[in-house]
Amino acid sequence: VQLQASGGGLVQAGDSLRLSCVASRRTVSSYGMGWFRQAPGMEREFVAAISKTGGSTYYADSVKGRFTISRDNAKSTVYLQLNSLKPEDAAVYYCAADTYYDGSSSRRGSYDYWGQGTLVTVSS
Repeated sequence: VQLQASGGGLVQAGDSLRLSCVASRRTVSSYGMGWFRQAPGMEREFVAAISKTGGSTYYADSVKGRFTISRDNAKSTVYLQLNSLKPEDAAVYYCAADTYYDGSSSRRGSYDYWGQGTLVTVSS
């Protein structure tokens, strides 16, 4: 499956953004989906994930209460709503699909397919 992430941009601290990840296949409902991010010089880190049906969601502690992951399987799209953005949220955000863990894993190695990333810049 091919993944296309979009929605990044330059915002001010406290603003919001919504990222989208469109999958090339209608069978996106077969995959747990996750979002990761990578800041310059840093490791790629887990942000959020969602199960195939959307019934379960998982978040990194650093984004709980501010970010929301959701999915629309009919549109083959996964979203990440970013609210109350902080300068430390600035990074390239990647979406990813996993075939086995149904979104329950925060490990990069658990995800089989990756999108190309979308850049989020937050000014203070």
